Amino acid sequence: MGVGETTGTTGGGAEAAALAADVVRYPIAPGYRVNVRKGPGTQYGIVRTLPYGMSVPVYCQKPGERVSGPYGTSNLWDNIASGEFVSDAYVHTGSDGYIAPRCD
Repeated sequence: MGVGETTGTTGGGAEAAALAADVVRYPIAPGYRVNVRKGPGTQYGIVRTLPYGMSVPVYCQKPGERVSGPYGTSNLWDNIASGEFVSDAYVHTGSDGYIAPRCD
């Protein structure tokens, strides 16, 4: 090998880390512990409860039960992980509409 040549592959780990760094997280309303549901409504079971001061990613959004919260009244539910939804009325996205693709 000549001077300045390298072997090996490009860092797939670095690419994955860069993609993870690109995920935008949105803050939950201050002073609220928000229930995470299995679907877009309060009739769905609670998966967990988010602690105070939490920020969440929003991968997609889905219409569902209309909920009133600190950021208004909305029927949008934010998918924050596989099978996990929170009402958009408790997430500071800066918009009353979609900020992510619609969930299938």
